[in-house]
Amino acid sequence: MSNPSLQRRFILEKNVFPDLPLLMLITLDALRALGGSASIQELVDHIIEAENISEKEQAYLMPNGRDHRLNYYLGWARTFLKRGGAAENSVRGVWSLTETGEHMTSIRDTQTIHATVNEEERLRAKAKRDAAKSSPADELRKPDAVNLTPLPEDGAESDWQYLLLAELTKMSAAAFERLAQRLLREAGFVKVEVRGKTGDGGLDGVGILRVNLVSFRVYFQCKRWSGSVGAKEIRDFRGALQGRADKGLFITTSSFTKQASDEATRDGAIAIDLIDGMRLCELLKAYELGVKTETVERVTILSQWLSDI
Repeated sequence: MSNPSLQRRFILEKNVFPDLPLLMLITLDALRALGGSASIQELVDHIIEAENISEKEQAYLMPNGRDHRLNYYLGWARTFLKRGGAAENSVRGVWSLTETGEHMTSIRDTQTIHATVNEEERLRAKAKRDAAKSSPADELRKPDAVNLTPLPEDGAESDWQYLLLAELTKMSAAAFERLAQRLLREAGFVKVEVRGKTGDGGLDGVGILRVNLVSFRVYFQCKRWSGSVGAKEIRDFRGALQGRADKGLFITTSSFTKQASDEATRDGAIAIDLIDGMRLCELLKAYELGVKTETVERVTILSQWLSDI
């Protein structure tokens, strides 16, 4: 639980550009607190708790209606730290402090990185405009007004996932439940039934998961939402599970707040597994449900090899 007495260090409002150097410092502090390395989700969860970020604030979206404001700007904070040599990330999405980052404890340090990276981008944009002989009126906007876009190096979601989620949100509730049923069957569940139309306490379906010699009765719920799923929805779902299931599975096209994730794994209560929109996309891709993956052949000419033969 977060401490209500903690003083918030930054403002997260719908129409206010956050203090990016401060978010960078908060990210460095989080990495230190987590032992020098952490996954993106661990970083976000730690910052949410340390900064007392409410579920309402976690649900704020960017103008594009798909990126969560908090995750978006924290992603850019990590990107700036990487560009400034203060942090690095592995191909598995684990972020860690560098030797430089370990000694950065002041807002002045991150302000320096912020200014340096923005100047690099300004010069790069100017060189690109000069090369294209663009109009003199095409001036670069101020750094804080730049329309930041998540970079691939931060593990940002690709366009196919956003396109898939857009298709999923257009499905009817019944169709989405059938898709969940098919996904569970492909994943090894048996006796999967959809019960969304029975008024069965808000439960959309049930299936049996067999693991070696034991079986678990799992009820699932599906939500085609755009906003974040909060702790209340998890509590309501668990209430419907009482006396019926060994485990619960909550599937959504959106995301879960940290409070929802904490509630899902609360001690002494029925465990509920969570599948958010991004994980759902990956599962549909893995089981080839509505997603087709193609391998493109790339041919490279080895000029040096040919000249040396």
